[in-house]
Amino acid sequence: MDETQTQTQTERNKAVILEILTTGFSSRDFTALDRYLHPDYVQHNAFIHIPPANAGLRGFIADRPDTTRYEPGAITAEGDLVMVHGRYSGGFDKPLLGIDIFPFEDGLVVEQWDVLQDEVAAQDTVAGNPMFTNPQAGWVDR
Repeated sequence: MDETQTQTQTERNKAVILEILTTGFSSRDFTALDRYLHPDYVQHNAFIHIPPANAGLRGFIADRPDTTRYEPGAITAEGDLVMVHGRYSGGFDKPLLGIDIFPFEDGLVVEQWDVLQDEVAAQDTVAGNPMFTNPQAGWVDR
């Protein structure tokens, strides 16, 4: 695969992850889950106990309140690996910030790891900075 094809595939993989997260969590549209998750998809989340496979993730999302939303922040990809920093809100006691890691095989998401933490308001952090910014909307003033 040449460099242009690799860049195109990497950009496609990023778009797939954004579609899965935003349409699944924000509008309960599972089309992207059905289209892009490998039949043997493996979920490695221990924090909120998502059951295995596509059905487990689908069920977890479907059980969230209609107010649940996902907001993407920084996203990066290299080859067949995508990582995104995002905010999950409306379906948990407090908004959760997460780094989600997704490897692809043959154009499908095969696994997911995440690191989650409660969001703390900027005024309550030692540095006074927000824990979440959205580079697509512009970086926080420095």
